[in-house]
Amino acid sequence: MTKIDDIGRKILHELSRDGRISNLDLADRVGLSPSACLRRVQELERSGLITGYRATIDPAKLGLNFLAYVTVGLSTHTKKAQSDFESAMSLAPEVRECHNVTGAIEYLLRIETADLASYKHFHTEVLGVLPQVHSISTYVVMDSTKDERA
Repeated sequence: MTKIDDIGRKILHELSRDGRISNLDLADRVGLSPSACLRRVQELERSGLITGYRATIDPAKLGLNFLAYVTVGLSTHTKKAQSDFESAMSLAPEVRECHNVTGAIEYLLRIETADLASYKHFHTEVLGVLPQVHSISTYVVMDSTKDERA
């Protein structure tokens, strides 16, 4: 675990809110000189604490108006079944996140599609045909009051 002080936490907080903030504005917000701030950010990047920067995209503007979380239970609990399932999910553009979790199921997926019909196609023609899949449960997102994913 990387040790981080209060200034480092402030830098991470500000960058997680706005990855495009200028070094000058960031330095002002965290109370450092611009050169000291830049050195701190570079150290956070070198240490691997900051792993990258990305754009936050509005799926609706891309025509992706259907969001669901899907739980998937596997029929066998082998490393090969997991690997095969994960490979299939990495090829499916509808799958925006794939998490191996503990509990009654093995995977939690975040799915984005254009509409219910598109999701049904994914459900039956992608997930439904995989031999490793034993169970599928879908939770349709009606609204998101908080989403801090970068």
